[in-house]
Amino acid sequence: MTDNDDILDRAADAALALAAERPWREVSLRDIAERAGTPLPELYARAASKWRLAQRISDRFDRAALETAATPSDDLHDRLFDAAMARIEAMEPHRAALTAMVQADTPVMLLPHLPRTARAILEAAGIDATPPRLLAMTAVWARVVQVWRDDEGALNRTMAEIDKRLKQMRSQLSRIRQGF
Repeated sequence: MTDNDDILDRAADAALALAAERPWREVSLRDIAERAGTPLPELYARAASKWRLAQRISDRFDRAALETAATPSDDLHDRLFDAAMARIEAMEPHRAALTAMVQADTPVMLLPHLPRTARAILEAAGIDATPPRLLAMTAVWARVVQVWRDDEGALNRTMAEIDKRLKQMRSQLSRIRQGF
């Protein structure tokens, strides 16, 4: 791990902690640097905005999806489901912070994260992220995250939503000959 990674990881942890404690709009990059024990100029050189830290956090959760690539399964639906659930499970301990961040940021700021995550889920499942597939998986992921934010307990609604949306995606993509 490089010093750059260490600083960004500490800052990401600090951002999640602060977002869980108080409104995200009130959290400054300076607050994050102080909580992370990092001088503000060093953090700023690596992440000049809270948005950049949100991207780092999102990348961490994407890594959880990508790690499912080693899980053998012949069923593409199962591999997609496993990758999506791995990401959800990585996010789960940070639900309050992530919800606060989403509610505080404008939707435009969050849009770049959705296709990146969709690509990670497709890649983890061994499916080429063609433009139609990427667009479809982005729509699936956007809906799944909405359900997850309101799902409490054992994530039953979230799992059902993933299953339902993946089946719909596969059916719709096969109609335009972009299936898998």
